[in-house]
Amino acid sequence: MTAWMVRTGHGPAHPNSGRRGTAGREDDAMSRGRGVSRVPGLLAGTAALLTLACGVGVAHGADGGASDASGGHGAHEAPAAGGSAQESGGGGDPSRTDDVAAAGGSSWMRAAGVFSPPGSFVPSDALTYDTRLVPAGARIEVTRFADPSGTRVGARLRGLVPGRAYGMHVHTSPCGADPAAAGPHYQHRPAATADPVNEVWLDFRTDEEGDGRAEALHGWGFREDGARSVIIHDRQGGAGERAACFTVPFGPHAQD
Repeated sequence: MTAWMVRTGHGPAHPNSGRRGTAGREDDAMSRGRGVSRVPGLLAGTAALLTLACGVGVAHGADGGASDASGGHGAHEAPAAGGSAQESGGGGDPSRTDDVAAAGGSSWMRAAGVFSPPGSFVPSDALTYDTRLVPAGARIEVTRFADPSGTRVGARLRGLVPGRAYGMHVHTSPCGADPAAAGPHYQHRPAATADPVNEVWLDFRTDEEGDGRAEALHGWGFREDGARSVIIHDRQGGAGERAACFTVPFGPHAQD
């Protein structure tokens, strides 16, 4: 059984910038002479997505055994009643799986996808800009549960570099071929600095199999179309190089 790793601490505040960070990447997990060039990355991503397009699912739905919508907290599981909808292949991406549900003043969303480099033959809403850190074919699942008390965001990842620390934040815009397309961190209130109270930080460390998990809980909700993606960074904290991006329509709930 995979032992998901949860990061519980946070680093110091850093300037909030919409640009890619300039700090160097960590070399400890990448110095084994296994760098991946762009062409093999494109081929690997295409192969993985074509396989999924032919009927191999990425992740289970709201009632599947592999999906943990609420991070194991029973009070925040997906609503069992009320309006619900399920979508697959959002945005023309055959690897994508989306689930949504709402009931009694609460709502739940789940999005899952498979990473592929920009420009791959089969399009993907999950883009890897550095296949050494986020290999083509790695998987991501993001969940959001919201009710009048606040918002819980969770993330699960598979197939990354084993035993490595990653940063991850919610960003304001959808992913694009340019890593900067996702814009700056989403902030509850505009501020000049980045911090985990005013933003959604999902920093994590992978286990020996390259799997990781993170969760963030806030007493506020997302603005309409204000949060549109998650960015995986090469290091933890408020800044870092953008290694990968996944487009996620977080949607609004309660607002102050």
